[in-house]
Formats: sequence, structure tokens, C-alpha cells
Amino acid sequence: MRIAAVVLALLLTAAAACSKINEDNFGKVRDGMSEHEVLALLGTPSESSSVSVLGISGTASKWVAKDAMITVQFVNGKVRGKTFDRTPIK
Repeated sequence: MRIAAVVLALLLTAAAACSKINEDNFGKVRDGMSEHEVLALLGTPSESSSVSVLGISGTASKWVAKDAMITVQFVNGKVRGKTFDRTPIK
């Protein structure tokens, strides 16, 4: 039983170390990328909000990790802006 607990702890630590929310992946997000491409790169966002006005849709999505946050703005399903914040989440 102790071995299983140690293995589980090591797997959880490895998974946390492999967060997709980092500067390298932030740099891979480019203007014009589709929302689908960004989701494939970063995974499911922590939160997202959308609006549609006069045929133009806009979405702001955030991916939050322990020590970083990536925000991406989409217009009609394409990246139009992004920010990276290294501030630790409390």
C-alpha cells in the first residue's frame, strides 16, 4: 500500500511540473490561430466568456496555473490578442 501511495505522489508531482501554462506555449500562440489550435496547445481554459454583436463574435479565455496565467482574446474564432502573467495565484 505504501508503494502505491509513493507512486501516486510521484505521478501527481510530474503532472504538475508538466503544466501547459508556461512561457514557451504562450510564445506558440500567434495572431490568426484558430480557437481549436489554441485549445489543442493549452487544453481546456479555466474560464471563458463570449459575446456576439452584429455578426462579430468575441471570446476571452483564461488558462490559470499555480504560477502563471495566459489570457487569449478571439474574434470570430481567431486569436486577436494575448497576455501572459507570471504572478502566483493565491
